[in-house]
Amino acid sequence: MKYYLIAGEASGDLHASNLMRALQAEDAEADFRFLGGDLMQSVGGTLVKHYREMAFMGFIPVLMNLRTILRNMKLCQEDIRQYAPDVVILVDYPGFNLKMAKFVKTVLHLPVHYYISPKIWAWKQYRIKAFRKYVDYIYSILPFEPAFFRKLNYEVDYVGNPSLDSVAGYQARAVDRVHFLRTNQLEDKPILALVAGSRRQEIRDNLPTMLRVAARFPQFQAVIAGAPGIHPDEYKPFLGGNQAKVLFGQTYPLLQHSAVALVTSGTATLETALFRVPQVVCYYVKGGRLVNFVFRHFFHTPYISLVNLIAGREVVQELFGARFSEKNITEELERILTDKAYCMRLLEGYETMLQQLGKPGASARAASLIVHRLRS
Repeated sequence: MKYYLIAGEASGDLHASNLMRALQAEDAEADFRFLGGDLMQSVGGTLVKHYREMAFMGFIPVLMNLRTILRNMKLCQEDIRQYAPDVVILVDYPGFNLKMAKFVKTVLHLPVHYYISPKIWAWKQYRIKAFRKYVDYIYSILPFEPAFFRKLNYEVDYVGNPSLDSVAGYQARAVDRVHFLRTNQLEDKPILALVAGSRRQEIRDNLPTMLRVAARFPQFQAVIAGAPGIHPDEYKPFLGGNQAKVLFGQTYPLLQHSAVALVTSGTATLETALFRVPQVVCYYVKGGRLVNFVFRHFFHTPYISLVNLIAGREVVQELFGARFSEKNITEELERILTDKAYCMRLLEGYETMLQQLGKPGASARAASLIVHRLRS
């Protein structure tokens, strides 16, 4: 069968690539065409547009690049029409993908499956109307989502979390510490991982503060997880005289060998927890106190990090909005490092979260459901 996939970010590229491999295992004649990235391209098929040309976040960047976004949508629509796939599989990236779902369903009348649902449980619950109209099936990766969608009279399938698959796959071929340090010319001292996001704006907003905090802990070597799709030169303005190294394509080895981490909100918080690395979640958002007020009164969730959301309680500190500051991040990191009981409770919270997630196999379960439904 012919599968058309749309992933607009680095995390979507990773999870879509694993789904594609699982689809190949279910369907020996699987043929792929997609908007995505290098990982999807490594599986096979035809890359139509790289996510580097699509990843615009925030009102101003979207407005400034509106012509490019509309051009990408038109390109995608016509490409799907000509390819005539058996199914269109959307991977997260709701601003773009829900518009594509409407076109595919109402104009081309093709099946639409959604892998990794947009987080409408946090905000924009009105999007459930689009799901009902334009999406045939949703494959959820967060254990609390089925109950949430059920309250909105929409059934979804929880297939497990693909980060479990990715981390388990890496751990089967993990590199030892000596090799990791030698290969990357790192010192033999504890590592403080800085995971500052995958988008340029996130890196600009978060990394400078993270580096200043790291400088307060000279007993650690700070190592930055370089984001896919970001050129190494783009990190240089932030480093200055700082000795922190940037490692690309090695986020999992970095987390494996880190003692502690500063992490922006997103999938990285979950991945850090899967490696059992104590972390401080810190995310700069313009507006400070106003942002916290809006979050408390208008969002439908008490947390921003996946660790806390899945555990159903505060496991890690979330320093965003008015709480994002060099002082607060430093104090929380100091507490993790010096208060053994506090750090132990954090790690025990990780285990609670893992019990909620279940076992690896999300990609295989989602692929099995997709192929079965197409054949039947």
